[in-house]
Amino acid sequence: MIQISESAQTHFRRLIEREALPGLGVRLSAMNPGMANADVRLEFAEPGDLLGDEWAIDCEGFTLWVDASSVRYLDAAEIDYETKAAGGQLQIRAPKIKGEAPADTASLVERVRWIVEHEINPQLAQHKGHVSVVEVTGDGVVVLSFGGGCHGCGMADVTLKQGIEKTLLTKVPGVTAVRDATDHATGDAPYMPRDVA
Repeated sequence: MIQISESAQTHFRRLIEREALPGLGVRLSAMNPGMANADVRLEFAEPGDLLGDEWAIDCEGFTLWVDASSVRYLDAAEIDYETKAAGGQLQIRAPKIKGEAPADTASLVERVRWIVEHEINPQLAQHKGHVSVVEVTGDGVVVLSFGGGCHGCGMADVTLKQGIEKTLLTKVPGVTAVRDATDHATGDAPYMPRDVA
């Protein structure tokens, strides 16, 4: 399930030996799994810190505990420790942490949400904005709500038509149009105020 290199095991073993706490191990969990901003959390764990449903991976001299709800996202993960001139660097690769794109047979809503969360929102985050899927109608119209820097932004219409709609029409078969359900007059921190655009 998870590959942990000898150098990584040696690194963890040294750290654990310094702490001198009986039963101390390492716990690995996925933070925001299935999302574009997913990340890995690695921490020391004493037996009393565990919930009891973690998966245990026995390593030489310690146990790596994997959070049960994170298992499917951390499957095939690799943990390595690379020694460099200025010290060492721990590397964790978890290819499934952001989830897997839904199959073409998945519902239109699932496919739209995937593209919004994994392609559109990361781009909008550059301007401190995001969109949420309000509804996907039976005839393929995606209704969105803008938030953050996009709420009240003078360029929201351009973003909707030239960016979001083009992306969804191209990447999600079944989408026929994209509409904005946001009351932009109530935006309090737009990236670009409407009177400037």
